[in-house]
Order: sequence, then structure tokens, then C-alpha cells
Amino acid sequence: MGKRGAGRVIVVGSSNTDLVVHCATLPGGGETVLGGDLATFAGGKGANQAVAAARAGANVRFIGAFGDDAFGQARRADLEREGIDCSGCVTKKGVPSGVALIAIGKGAKGQKAENLIVVAPGANARLTPADVRRGMPKDLTLADVILVSLEIPYASVLEAMKLGWQDIGRARVILNPAPAPAKGLPKAFFAHCHWVTPNETEFEGLAGTKAGGNNAKRKADALSRKSNKFAPFPVFVVTRGARGAETYCSDLPEILYAKAPKVRPVDTVGAGDCFNGCYAAELSIKEVSALDFAVAAASLKVTRHGAQAGMPYRREILKTMKKA
Repeated sequence: MGKRGAGRVIVVGSSNTDLVVHCATLPGGGETVLGGDLATFAGGKGANQAVAAARAGANVRFIGAFGDDAFGQARRADLEREGIDCSGCVTKKGVPSGVALIAIGKGAKGQKAENLIVVAPGANARLTPADVRRGMPKDLTLADVILVSLEIPYASVLEAMKLGWQDIGRARVILNPAPAPAKGLPKAFFAHCHWVTPNETEFEGLAGTKAGGNNAKRKADALSRKSNKFAPFPVFVVTRGARGAETYCSDLPEILYAKAPKVRPVDTVGAGDCFNGCYAAELSIKEVSALDFAVAAASLKVTRHGAQAGMPYRREILKTMKKA
């Protein structure tokens, strides 16, 4: 499939190797459980989002750091096989590549599968603002979308956002605030992005209230107006799992909703990354509603194993939207 649209999706973030074990129940504190065979997948929030955007049809550039080990070589090769431009990436000598240890429980009858994840950042923690500047295209336009998440140093996240934000309009910027910071986001983050895409838990941490309904919108709108008095940014796009997603924009009186198709989930790892990558992709392509497109994509992802391996392709997403 040829890439669509004049814009690019530039993903600045992490790349990991996911080491995954499926088990009947997840362990509690101090508990050991027996699981199935160890499986190895390509992962990392940034790389997951890049693959999701590429399979959704976008022109994608990835900016991240790999270690000079076999994991790093394999993960870069994975991205390049997806047609992703990795010329903005760096290799950190003498440093291990990022690894995530993942346990996936089946979940009780009628409930979704759940997971526990521990990440060893490795080279991801060494991605510097200078690396980001060197990797960022010099010809950014408003057709381009920059997507960042928080598995890399905050200084590098902010550098990527500032490069796109200049005068509110050099490129469009999406901040996926995950993993959720325990002490909240730096104020400068809200002031340098057009969209923030938390899940329900992350939204509650940011806004101090549960997602859903008018109170959530009021809180989100207040955060936006405090960050940018003369523009309706950031717009909050909140993912709600089986309940779909909703958008709070301070310039609009109503909440925008997208319902999620009913599916039987088997692996929720990467679902949020799928949403973000596909949302960014459709903002660059502009053929259908980005919110509906991303929700449909995430609903497909959770029916498949593997963070990157389970990312759906554009034709599948559009087919799912037609059935809704």
C-alpha cells in the first residue's frame, strides 16, 4: 500500500523489546505464578505508535535511541521493514537497548485481559534534546504531526514539542502522557501541544476528576485556557477502553464521542499506542474522522497478540468502521 497524504507523522519516543509471558492469573506482591512459554515481540511506546501510524497509511519518521546490541539492531530493522524512516535515530555505544518485561493474565470470565509491565529503559533514557534536534526534519509544516510520549527524558519530550509548536503553527503536536508521571506533567508541556491523549486513569491524574460527562469537560477546558489564553489548546482526547473515546475542546460546547465496537480482547498491550499512532496518521491523511478511525483501530488491536505485531492495517480499520 502506498503512503497517503502530504503530511508526515514524526514519532519521538522509545523502542523496546517486549519479553512476554501469558499466565492464568497475575501475581500479587511477593507471589510467584507459573506461565506459558516466553515470547519476544517488538515494543516500546514510540515504536509501537510509529508502526500503528505506518500501517494506517501515513508517512512516518521515527526519532529514538537504540543500544549497540542485538536487540537494538533487530528493533531498528523491524521499523524499517514497516517502511518507517529511521534516519533520525541514534545508536548509543556501550548501552543496552530498552526491554519491557510483561505478564498477561487471562482475566476473569466476562472481563478483559490485564497486564503487568516493568520497563528497563536502556538507550531510551539517553535520548537527548540534541539528538531530537538533529533527527527532526527541518522542513516541518502544518501538514505534519509530531507525536511524543513519556518513555524518554522529559527534556527531550519538550524539545520535540517546542520544535513543532513554534508560534502555534510550525507543525501539529500530540502529547500522549504515558506512562503517567507520579508528580504530574510540567506546565510547559500543556503550553506546547495541540492535543493531549490520556487514558481514563491518566486524565484523572491530570484533571483531578474522572473522565466522562460535563464535569470532565469543564476541568479539561479550564486546563486548556490556563495553558493558552488565546487558543483552544490543548484539546483533550480521552481514551476509555470499551467505552471508546471522547474529545473535550474549549472552543466547542459539546463533547465529541466515538463508540468502540464490541470485541473479545486477548492482549491489551499496545492498545493505547495503536490509538495514538492511528489518530496521528488520520490527522495527516484527513480522509475520515481521526477519532472514529483511532477507536476502530484500537478495538482491532486488542483482539491480537503482540504490541507491534497486532497493529491493524488501514484497509482493516476502514472495514471495521463501515460495520459500525
